[in-house]
Amino acid sequence: MPQPLNYLKESPSQTAGPYVHIGLAPGAAGFAIFRQELGREIAAPDVPGERIRVEGIVFDGTGSPVTDVLIEVWQADAAGIYPHPEDPRHADCAKGFRGWGRIVPDFETGLWAFETIKPGAVPGRSGRMMAPHISFWLVARGINIGLSTRMYFEDEDNAADPVLNLIEQPPRRETLIARRTGPGRYRFDIRLQGEDETVFLDV
Repeated sequence: MPQPLNYLKESPSQTAGPYVHIGLAPGAAGFAIFRQELGREIAAPDVPGERIRVEGIVFDGTGSPVTDVLIEVWQADAAGIYPHPEDPRHADCAKGFRGWGRIVPDFETGLWAFETIKPGAVPGRSGRMMAPHISFWLVARGINIGLSTRMYFEDEDNAADPVLNLIEQPPRRETLIARRTGPGRYRFDIRLQGEDETVFLDV
């Protein structure tokens, strides 16, 4: 006789394993399975907005690059509109803008990069405007639950952003700020542990 659900034990957790990128981004691992791999193009070439390149490295607690991490990003378009039905303005989102991407780092150096358009400010749940940002989700060997964080831009006004202002220690907010390294280029390193650990969000 089946037991009631409240008697069932929790299944053991398990990390993603060292080959998550092969299953979710096989092209990066050298397997030409798909004609066009999912998540490669966040914004088509004719999507309006400032074209940017974002790059960085995910570091573990010892300061070593994590080369088997899988990163997913999502963002609004240049007008601050998400291509998702939960955004009441989604019908006005720029044509050719997917707003989502999947990135795998170089397996030797750990450097990852993606190209997109710079997002606009978006309204938050309370109606307060959130500064332009890109949301990140990371999964890798040794991570039981995917990690969520955000990347803001140092050349934008982030002072009133409601999420950044939830972080009580101003120096910790700096872990979410991407540095402009040149025209249309930004650097955003992510540290999983240690003194400069990136702020991760419970979403």
